Amino acid sequence: MSKIGLIGDFDAEVAAHVAIPLAIQLASNDLGCQMEMEWIPTNSLENGFEQKLASFQGLWTVPASPYKSMQGALNGIRFAREHNVPFLGTCGGFQHMIIEFARNVLELSEADHAEENPTSSLMLVAPLTCSVSEKTHTFKLTPGSKTADIYGDVEIVEQYGICNYGLNHEFAPLLENAGMRIAGVDTDGETRIMELINHPFFIGTLFQPERSAFKNNVHPLIKAFLQKVIQ
Repeated sequence: MSKIGLIGDFDAEVAAHVAIPLAIQLASNDLGCQMEMEWIPTNSLENGFEQKLASFQGLWTVPASPYKSMQGALNGIRFAREHNVPFLGTCGGFQHMIIEFARNVLELSEADHAEENPTSSLMLVAPLTCSVSEKTHTFKLTPGSKTADIYGDVEIVEQYGICNYGLNHEFAPLLENAGMRIAGVDTDGETRIMELINHPFFIGTLFQPERSAFKNNVHPLIKAFLQKVIQ
């Protein structure tokens, strides 16, 4: 049985936290496989994270930041990136995915999050113009991206929430030149999906595909994530 680590500080009041186990169960049923899940508090990854994460075949950094330990969340993401562990980051997971990449790959040690450090000299994650909602949104996907292949289209409709913070576009060329590709944008051109090119599965979204579980739908991104986990 494969094991997925859910990196985040569980809160039963957070809809996404309730939805994620349901979404994984729906997708695993659809694939005909069994999946074990374990919540991993961010502060438990501040030290010795490599040993703690070695038993997981997939990692998902979940919404609801600020986390109790930003460094713990970043350590978990780094482990997935460096060890080719299938990784999904949704909302806060996306935001910290690009911070980890900027700090440890681009060596931008000051890269930070406006919500967590509003006085940072390098604001990689900045406020967006829209807020979390249940409205329907159209995204345009990058042809040839892993994400476009998963959806089987270059234009999709998502209705599972939009996040308040996202990529500061000043830094988009730096990230893309280093292999962190913009895989999807909304109709205003805001980045909503990014993926690491040279990795089996390393995708972040500024929406919450897990909420599809509340409608009893198997989400294609979550199904594709599990497919990589069980390979």
